Amino acid sequence: MKKSLGSLITFVLLFSMILSACGNGSNGNAGNGGASTNGGAAENNNGSASSGGEEKVTLSFWTLFSGGDGDNMQAMIDAFNKEHPNIQVKNTKLEWGEYYTKLITAVGNGNGPDIGISHTSRLPDLVDQGVVSELDGIADEAGVDWSTFNQNILDATIMNGTHYAVPIDTHPFIMYYNKKLLNEAGLLDEQGKPVMEQSADGFVAFLTTLKEKLPQKVTPFALSNANDDPFRLWWALYSQLGGNDVVSDDLAAAQIDTDKAVQAAQYIQDLFHKHKVIKVNDPDFYKNFQSGTAAIMMTGVWATGTWESTEDLEFGAMPIPKVFDQEATWGDSHTVILPVTKKEDPAKRKAAITFANWLADNGQVWAKAGHIPSKPSVFEKQEFKDLPYRSDYVSVASTVKFNRPSTKNWQIRDLAMFKFLNEVWANKMTPADGISKMAAEVQKVLSE
Repeated sequence: MKKSLGSLITFVLLFSMILSACGNGSNGNAGNGGASTNGGAAENNNGSASSGGEEKVTLSFWTLFSGGDGDNMQAMIDAFNKEHPNIQVKNTKLEWGEYYTKLITAVGNGNGPDIGISHTSRLPDLVDQGVVSELDGIADEAGVDWSTFNQNILDATIMNGTHYAVPIDTHPFIMYYNKKLLNEAGLLDEQGKPVMEQSADGFVAFLTTLKEKLPQKVTPFALSNANDDPFRLWWALYSQLGGNDVVSDDLAAAQIDTDKAVQAAQYIQDLFHKHKVIKVNDPDFYKNFQSGTAAIMMTGVWATGTWESTEDLEFGAMPIPKVFDQEATWGDSHTVILPVTKKEDPAKRKAAITFANWLADNGQVWAKAGHIPSKPSVFEKQEFKDLPYRSDYVSVASTVKFNRPSTKNWQIRDLAMFKFLNEVWANKMTPADGISKMAAEVQKVLSE
């Protein structure tokens, strides 16, 4: 049963200020999302225009992208509009911190856009609240071939056998390394790749060698000691061990694999406090890597564009090491959604899904910011191949471990996992105690 709009807004307001490194807002609006006229064509009451017997559809598109993401998305919209003169997409950029609140409120009032953006992690709640429409019927009509998408990325957007979004990327957690520093430590091979045994002991030995052979001012491994990135590393290692999702199949109960969760947490705590290869307090860990005073760092692929634009930074990119039994990492995705509208317009819906599929087909432009396109066919395009670094980590698209589609994933992350894992990284709590308290808090969130 769908919740009331009031409770929904309360929920969204609680989390609207949580910033995600993978999608930032933008100042102002670009386009008002209204219908346009063309050559004196008369506009009909559903927002479409007719000219010379051909129907022209104008679509309002709400996005949450700024910076490089915002520029790349606008370039793609402009290219689509040029290729499709009878479908014109108008982009309205909203601030990331306000986007979901405004989207849900507008849809509830019957004033939502024709097309929107959703992170895969946000999609379950939007579906639960009746904000997002199903896509299967209109996708079939428009000729969307779901088999052309990376199955791992696509599966995360399917709920109860129904497609609710068109994924355009995944933006996972990967590893970056400074080639000059690794070469100085004797840990760079002739192909410019790290010399490292892919195992728990091998990764520690790699970091320890960096610590021993590089100047004292150099940090072997730049990583935050709180919240997002150390949590992403924990999730990756927990998944490499084969750990369950923290929520049960029926989404009603906590289901943490305690032994594996503790093992992953202990490994990271030891990197901080036993092996001392990560600074316990490093608020400028991004700047440390960017300035050449950190040998490696792990964060999301969105950093690729930043490092590319940094003068004299010789770096490489790769999947995070396979520390445990299987390759796995944390990741999220940007998807295109068709919000529920007051009056369904079949022509607009078909045009909207056509646009969404086109974005996925042309992911070589979107990949400029570092994202991995959702369609493997994009990897074969010369424009994608000409982008450095991306091909070194595209395989990660198939090893991202997405959360189960719980409406409470963000609450669980912030109120349970961040809260107690931060205590473990600070050495204020043992991994066993931290995971025990985390499990209890996950259950509390699910029970509320």
